[in-house]
Amino acid sequence: MVVMAAADEAELVHMVATAHAHDAGPIAFRYPRGEGVGVELPERGEVLAIGRGRVVRRPEGARVALVSLGTRLAEALKAAERLGEDGIGVTVADARFAKPLDEDLLLDLAGSHEVLVTLEEGSTGGFGALVLHLLSARGALDGGSVRVRTLTLPDAYQDHDTPERMYAQAGLDAPAIVKTVRDLLPAQQAKRTHLRRA
Repeated sequence: MVVMAAADEAELVHMVATAHAHDAGPIAFRYPRGEGVGVELPERGEVLAIGRGRVVRRPEGARVALVSLGTRLAEALKAAERLGEDGIGVTVADARFAKPLDEDLLLDLAGSHEVLVTLEEGSTGGFGALVLHLLSARGALDGGSVRVRTLTLPDAYQDHDTPERMYAQAGLDAPAIVKTVRDLLPAQQAKRTHLRRA
């Protein structure tokens, strides 16, 4: 089973083309309600390599990695910009696939960053859990060198509202991502950031 989630409307075009071309078993993709982010649409969808994500932003010396599955990518990029203003380098990756995972990408990010945060429009037990299982099985968590958090929708009923308000309530918008990262950074880094602001 292949499971994809589009980060934006252009990625959705590629995932439709990928699903159309796929004939090696079941394939599914998720697309959210509401408006797209406004990216330019390709004339023709490209068939994506199954199980391969993409790095959207990777500044040199980045200490934090945000890995998004689905439309939280735009918020991850906003969070990365805000953190970058405080001198915190952030890599942003679009997982594209929940199944199969891009194991090489995830292991690389876990091995080269101090903090790794997954973002998804699903509840506990989804993409983030799969990433944690992979990192645990491969020993990537054994040394304690990377701190990992999974941001998901709450395992509770949310009152119907605009997507923006619901994501904010769920802690899946840029301010919540920034707070999660800052909470995970060592006290020494937080102190340096505070001194730079003063």
